[in-house]
Amino acid sequence: MSKRDRFGPRKRARRRALQAIYQWQITDQDATEILHQFREMQDLSQVDEAYFERLLRSVIKHKERLIDALEPFLDRPMDQVDVMERVVLMIGAWELLDCPEMPYRVVLNESVDLARRFGSEQGHSYVNAVLDKAARKWRADEITT
Repeated sequence: MSKRDRFGPRKRARRRALQAIYQWQITDQDATEILHQFREMQDLSQVDEAYFERLLRSVIKHKERLIDALEPFLDRPMDQVDVMERVVLMIGAWELLDCPEMPYRVVLNESVDLARRFGSEQGHSYVNAVLDKAARKWRADEITT
C-alpha cells in the first residue's frame, strides 16, 4: 500500500468530520444522531470510520476548551469567525493538542486543505495563520527539533 493510499482514509475521515461538525454547529444535533445519519446516508467504505467518530465526538465534547485555546491566536471573537473556518480551526486545534503522534505539519496541511476546499475564498490563509501561531506555542519542541 502506498503512503498516499494509507493516508487517504484519514483525509476522508477529516472531510466527513468537517461536514458532521458543521451540521452540529448549524443544527445542534447530538453526535450520535449525526453519526447515525452519516452511516445511513453516506458511503463510508473508504473512510477511517473510527477516526471520523473520534474527531466528531472529541470536537463536540471539547468545544469550549478548543475555543479558549484558540482565542489568543484569533484577531476577533470565535463567534465572528466564519462557521466553516471555525470548524476547521477546532479540528486542527484538537489534533494539535490531543494527537501528539500527528506531526504538526500534517495537521496544518490538512487543515489548510479543508479550508481551501470548503471555506470562504481566503479562509485557508486565515486558518493557516491561526494554526501556525498555535502550533508554535503548543508544539514548540517539535517545531524547533
